[in-house]
Amino acid sequence: MLEVAGEEVETLSMDHHGLVAAVCKDLKIAERIDAKLVAEPGRVVSAGQAVVAMILNGLGFTNRRLYLTHQFIDTTSLSVEGEYDVPNKENVIHITQGYSKDKRPDLKQAVLSLVVNGPSHMPIWMEALNGNSSDKASFHDTIKRVNEFKQQINLDGAMKWIADSALYTQDKLLKNNDYLWVTRVPETIKEASILLERPEAEIDWIDMEKGYKISPFKSSYGGMEQRWLLVYSAQAYKREQKTLEKNLAKKAETLKKALWHLGNEVFGCPKDAESALKSVIKKYPLFKIESTLTEQMKYPKKGRPSASDEKISAGYQIETTFCQNPESMNKLLNKKGRFILATNDFSPNYTDLMILDDYKKQQHVEGGFKFIKDPWFMVDSIFLKSPKRIEALMMVMTLCLLVYNVAQYKLRQSLINQNETIPNQLGKEIKNPTMRWVFQIMEGIGIIRFFDESLCKPIKEMITNLNALRKKIIYHFGETACRMYGLIHKNQAKGLGM
Repeated sequence: MLEVAGEEVETLSMDHHGLVAAVCKDLKIAERIDAKLVAEPGRVVSAGQAVVAMILNGLGFTNRRLYLTHQFIDTTSLSVEGEYDVPNKENVIHITQGYSKDKRPDLKQAVLSLVVNGPSHMPIWMEALNGNSSDKASFHDTIKRVNEFKQQINLDGAMKWIADSALYTQDKLLKNNDYLWVTRVPETIKEASILLERPEAEIDWIDMEKGYKISPFKSSYGGMEQRWLLVYSAQAYKREQKTLEKNLAKKAETLKKALWHLGNEVFGCPKDAESALKSVIKKYPLFKIESTLTEQMKYPKKGRPSASDEKISAGYQIETTFCQNPESMNKLLNKKGRFILATNDFSPNYTDLMILDDYKKQQHVEGGFKFIKDPWFMVDSIFLKSPKRIEALMMVMTLCLLVYNVAQYKLRQSLINQNETIPNQLGKEIKNPTMRWVFQIMEGIGIIRFFDESLCKPIKEMITNLNALRKKIIYHFGETACRMYGLIHKNQAKGLGM
């Protein structure tokens, strides 16, 4: 029979929290925050320590897939609950309705703007914005503020800004040439639309890896010389073609019904009939509609007509058939899987392939917002009493993202530098594990505390369940992580003469 432990023994879960805490400590997050704030008298836990505790809590889950950010600038909207009637004199964001990326127009929202950079995809700037902020304006405002901040701290080196098509504005981006940028060109621009619809045979494609093709062009749209790169993605084409086929099937059904109703309508003159037909044709440009106008004749009186009765015109009806419009379909299919990238970087060292690679990395930024809005992160919808607290929560969310990305980069670089690997979920040895998988590997590590009779403080503590793989991971995180788990790092061992 098992023995039940008394109060003299206590067990605690350690899991992956020691790794998270070690990264926070190595980054000096608590110290940096406390250095910027005035200490409150009587406070046992400093503001910096409280933030680290929230980061540990935010990164405490492991049983749901995480999606993480990788590059550059983007925004997301966070739905909130409450009225938030705050006087304008307070320097806080305005919680209000706006374009909801959550597809919840019924809720008020706040907008989070992030700038990420470097090989670890570290968030270097976060900003809480009003709920009705527009990317077309906020992107440029953010870039201006980051550049001004960079000058204040005397940070050398130019920054290249990479974002989606909201950055590409004629009145702002193309008005000045103050910084380097890469962005997607909106398809609504006539010059871009013509290029996207260009027949395949008229394009000199350069084949790339993973189903990509590129073709470089030059443009002076908006009065600024720039490089345009027409890109084709085979994967995107298949995905968009499948969506198009579904939409065409739905449109064909609605067109069939519309033409049925049109065919049962009697018009007073041919002009009215043609006008009604044109309005239907305008709504369905992807279909070719053939029509025949027939005059309906009838006898002027009810009942059996006499031999002398002649029929008179009762109006006009339209008989129709339809099929897909080959010309419109070809233009549309040409655009599928294609998009245009633009940059003002004419350096010969900045190749077309680099333009594509940089933009592909930027596309992963939305993954970071999925991580932040993951239900296990408990901020998919925000329930806080004031905009100030919402802004503070956004900062903590960003710090969670920072710690996760830095931890992942640190482990991967250490594995590469030391030419070592760890097994993935399938048992294959790899050098690029995700932190989500590492968190799962570390599940089960615990702490046992033994107390004396007074139960005032533990007289002994032990770390349990440290197998070879877990120790290997901890060693790759360095001395701080080793101390967290009671291990001696090789650098410490040298200092102790071991």
